Amino acid sequence: MIAAVITTFLTASVEWVEAYTIILAVALSIGWRRALGAAATALAVLALLTGIGSFVLTRIGDFAILQFIVGVFLTLFGVRWLGKAVARGAGLKKLHDEDAEFVALRASKEIHEARAAWLIAFNGMLLEGLEVWLIVVALGVQTHHTLAAAGAAILALAVVATAGALARKPLSRVPENTIKFVVGAGILSFGTFWVLESLGYHWLLGDVTLLALFGFYGLGGLALVRLYTPKTATAKVI
Repeated sequence: MIAAVITTFLTASVEWVEAYTIILAVALSIGWRRALGAAATALAVLALLTGIGSFVLTRIGDFAILQFIVGVFLTLFGVRWLGKAVARGAGLKKLHDEDAEFVALRASKEIHEARAAWLIAFNGMLLEGLEVWLIVVALGVQTHHTLAAAGAAILALAVVATAGALARKPLSRVPENTIKFVVGAGILSFGTFWVLESLGYHWLLGDVTLLALFGFYGLGGLALVRLYTPKTATAKVI
């Protein structure tokens, strides 16, 4: 459970940081009350989706089928996050820049119109939060600790909100790519573990195998960063 909670917290932290940049840009145009209202509405939708998603998955009677579905989803999700982190670390893809994102949002015409700005804040919070929702439901249902996973996501939101309230500027110093690299390797480990277990494979080390898988994917990812980084450049994963 601890590994699932930590993974959820880290995943949520990155997504909430990106959502905060959008909320901040909107708040400076239409005020904090409206911007936070849009964010709260999106969070309410996410909470509803969490309840529905958990209910639907727990209705699957065959545990092996549930394990396979969750495992495949997490494997695909982990490959996506780890792949992007490797590409950014090797310099093949630009690092996500919260400051540049904030400047671009402030320069857009729509953000200065009340209704359009509200929708920007709502959509930004909802879209960033959807990945958090997926992880909370997947890890929570599979480990039978959905409340703990949801609590980790809420804690991450509180931490980011507090940091944002103190900084009043984009949280550009958060090492997003490093976190995404770690989360990608972690989620991929869960996915691989559960897919093979659902197909009847017995892990000799039990849950300890997750640490071995994490090390395997983490070291493999670092090796790929070194391999694809141009000789004149420096890897940016760490």
